[in-house]
Amino acid sequence: MRWTDGTPRRLYNHVMYATPTVPASPYRGRVAPSPTGLLHVGHACTFWTAYQRSLMHNGKLVFRNEDLDPQRSKAVFAEAMIEDLYWLGIRWQEGPDVGGPFAPYEQSPRRDFYLAAWRSLRDGGFIYPCTCSRKDLASAAGAPNEGDDEPLYPGRCREKIGEAVRYEMPAGVNWRFLISDGEEIQFDDLHLGPQRFVAGEDFGDFVVWRRDDVPAYQLAVVADDAAMQISEVVRGDDLLKSTARQLLLIRALGLPIPAYYHCDLVRDETGARLAKRHDALGIQRLRKLGSSQQQVLKMCTSV
Repeated sequence: MRWTDGTPRRLYNHVMYATPTVPASPYRGRVAPSPTGLLHVGHACTFWTAYQRSLMHNGKLVFRNEDLDPQRSKAVFAEAMIEDLYWLGIRWQEGPDVGGPFAPYEQSPRRDFYLAAWRSLRDGGFIYPCTCSRKDLASAAGAPNEGDDEPLYPGRCREKIGEAVRYEMPAGVNWRFLISDGEEIQFDDLHLGPQRFVAGEDFGDFVVWRRDDVPAYQLAVVADDAAMQISEVVRGDDLLKSTARQLLLIRALGLPIPAYYHCDLVRDETGARLAKRHDALGIQRLRKLGSSQQQVLKMCTSV
C-alpha cells in the first residue's frame, strides 16, 4: 500500500475485503501438482474436487505442472502424476500434454512472466532485498516457527526498501513483500466460509523471489492464475494463509481476484495431514496393490 507521495507505508487497523473479480463464467479451474514426489490420496481428493467443480460449471480444467524447484522437481514424477490423474478419471482441456492458448503449462519455462511481476513489484515499492541468512532468522527474537509455514519474519531488512530500484535482476538476495502490520485480509471461501488473517500476526513479510534465483510459490501462482484466466482456485485448506498473502500480491499487481475453494485435508490415522512421504497411501502404490479408482476416492472420507 502506498500513499500519495509515492512512499510505502505500514498501515494499522486497515481491512482488505477481497471479493472475486474474475468473471465466474466461463468457468476456468486448474489442477497444479508439483513433480517433487509421487501423488497420494490427499492429492487425489483435492484434484478430484477440482475436476468435479469444473464439470458442475460446464467449464474448462487446466493442468499446470508446478516444477519451479529445480533441485526437487523430477521428470519421472511429472510423468507419474499425469498417469495417476488419468487413471483416476480426471481429464483436462489444457495442459502440457494437450496444449492450449496459454502455453507453456509448465512453470519452469515461464520465467519471463515471473520477472515481469517482480519488476512491477520492485518499481511499485512493494518489495525489498533481504540479506538475512537462515541462521539470522533462526536466532532472531520474535521469529517463531510456524510449523511447515514460512517463519514470521522480524523485519530486519525493511529499511532496504529504497534500495530495490538499484537491482536490475533479483538473483543473489531474497526478495520480501512489505506487508502492512495490523492489516486484516478477509475473504469468503466457497467451502469453508469467511476467512480472516492479520498481517504481522499470522504472517510477516514473505519471500517472493529466492536468493538462488528461483521465484517463490506465492508469486508464481499469482502470475500464472492471472495469465491463464483462472476463475476458481481449488486446493487444500493448508493453503488458506497463502491465499491471504496472494491476495496482497494480486492487489499490488492490479490483477483480477479469482474465487477460492479450499478442501478439507485428508489425514492419516494419527490425525497428521498426508505428505508425499506417506508411501502407504501413494496412488502408485495403491494401484500396484490392486485398488480401484472408486476405492481410492472412497478413502477421501475414510482415511
